[in-house]
Order: sequence, then C-alpha cells, then structure tokens
Amino acid sequence: MIIYGVAMKVRQLTFRLLQVYADVVRTGSLTATANRLHLTQPTVSQQLKRLREIVGEPIVRHEEGRLVPTEVGQALYQLSQDLLSRADVFSQYLEEYNRGGRGHFSIGLVNTAQYVLPRLLGPFGQANPQVDVTVEIGNRQQMLNRFERHEDDIYVFSHPPIDDDVLAAPFLSNPLVVVGPQHCRWAGVEGLSMDALKEERFLLREPGSATRHTFEAWLYSAGIELRSTQQIASNEAIRLAVASNMGLAVLSRHVVADSPNGVQELPLQGFPLKSRWHFVVRRQRRLPPAAIRFLSYVQASLAQAFDEPEGEMAVAELLQALETERLGIDLKPASIIPVESGLDPMR
Repeated sequence: MIIYGVAMKVRQLTFRLLQVYADVVRTGSLTATANRLHLTQPTVSQQLKRLREIVGEPIVRHEEGRLVPTEVGQALYQLSQDLLSRADVFSQYLEEYNRGGRGHFSIGLVNTAQYVLPRLLGPFGQANPQVDVTVEIGNRQQMLNRFERHEDDIYVFSHPPIDDDVLAAPFLSNPLVVVGPQHCRWAGVEGLSMDALKEERFLLREPGSATRHTFEAWLYSAGIELRSTQQIASNEAIRLAVASNMGLAVLSRHVVADSPNGVQELPLQGFPLKSRWHFVVRRQRRLPPAAIRFLSYVQASLAQAFDEPEGEMAVAELLQALETERLGIDLKPASIIPVESGLDPMR
C-alpha cells in the first residue's frame, strides 16, 4: 500500500515541475532559475516544495552557497533530463510534422493519371524523404468506391463526383486522342472523320473507365455507332495492342506521349476530346499536413513543369478553400466546386 501511494504521488509530476527542478540543479540557484524561466523566486521555491511533497524525500541541499541534488534528487534530475529530452525530440517531430515535412498521406488515381502523377510525386519525394505516400490506382468506378468509403486523402479524377462534400481543382489538361499503329493507312489523311473510321475495330477500356465513357458519350452525341469493338482493361495493354495492329483506340495524349515507336495519334476531326484531371478532396476531411505540403508543391510546379498556369491557380484556390474549411469559415470559391463545372457526373 505504501508503494502504491508513492506511485500515485509520482504520477502527479508535471513537465513544468521537472523543468524547474532540472534548471535549479543546473544553476544551483533559485534566483538564476527564476530569471531564466521568467518566474518569480517565490514561485520557483513553491514548485520545489511541491516536488518535495510528491517525492516524499529531500531532493536538494545547500552546499557551499549552491543548491545541489540529494541522492534521490540526482535520480529525479536524471528522470527530468530523460523526459525533457524526449519531449524536445517529440516537439521537433511535431513541428516538422505540422509543416508537412514528416508523415503520410494516400492518393487515389484513375488509371490514366499514373502516366503523369509520378512526374510530381517523384521530385516531391526527393525533396521530402520523411514523407510516405501510398498510391492507389484503378478505373473511375473503383476510385469512386474508395471515395465513398473515405479511404484516401486526395483523389485524381477526370470527372469528379458531384457531392456537397467535394472540393475539386482542375489542375491538368488530359486530351483524349485517337491512335493507330505506326504504319496506319489513315495517318496523314486530311479531313479524317469518325465516319471514315467506324468500320475499324476499336479497342475500349472496361466499363467504369472515364476514358471509355467520354468516348461513348461523344459517339452518341455524334450519332455514330462503331461496327466492331474489343474490351481490354488496361491503357498499357491497349497501347501494345494498337502497336500490334489489333485496332484503333482512344487514349489520353499523356499515354501516347510516353509511348515508344509503334503508336501514333491520328488527326481526326472533333478530336482531341477535352478533359481535365482534378484533385478531389472532401470538405470535412482534415488532410494530413504532408498532403497539404504536396498540393503546395504541385501548385508551385505546374506552370513550369506542364505549362499549366490555370491549374496552378485552381490548386491555389483549393488550398485556400481547405484552409477556410479548417478555420470553419463557409466560403466556397466557385472555380473549384465541380457542381458548377458542367462536367458529367457519370453516375
């Protein structure tokens, strides 16, 4: 019972008491400690008295005009040094974490965005080696499912979900183009139209793909029906299939730009189809500081890396909106709200 009582008292120790005591041991003076910690001498004296009551043993004694620790006081001083040092380390970690220099965030990408985001994530990772990033990749429906389950911090969609809880920033152009093999007979044909190509086989992504939906919506609006299609559930597989003369396809220009010889863009009327990738976050989700740091990095990089000044402005507005949400102010910049963008929600 006595040991239990002592343990209960020791738990009453506070960092402030230990800080004062450690400084008294270092200076050997109540006055010096009071001056260093911006306290009054009576306050320092009272805190030493409180420590003595908690410990239940003398912790300092006078020796040649100085205060020096007793045997118990020396053990208390070592404890103080250890705990205060650990607190300093944690304080440094917390400061770096709050600046976004440490920590973790996750980002969910639609398939086509994987051809571009590494150009942003790579340099960001080199500049921030203490930040861990988890990247999830899937078609639009798969990313929508993750979005509905609140699984990631940031998402990249070409067609953002429409929801009152959504903030979206159109940061990068994603033009969709018709591609054929290197020696395609349609290459170089002037005034080429989809009517001329509708008898060709087209290789399509799987249902749930935003690229497929955008292309099929365009065909429907143009009143065109393709004769033959084949489904392939991968941009990379489609690109290789086109290079092997299996058919034509509609892909992101970013996919084609990253392609080796074997695939070329066809100069088709009505193309490229306009599309933009959007960073999407939830209003009510508090993003980790590392995620905010990444978005800030993107904002600073877009104009130079991709010649996207409009994207830079959109990300800046997104960051402002996130800060507004954090402060609890109801401000909704129109340019980053997808409901007003006129995009098809594809639901």
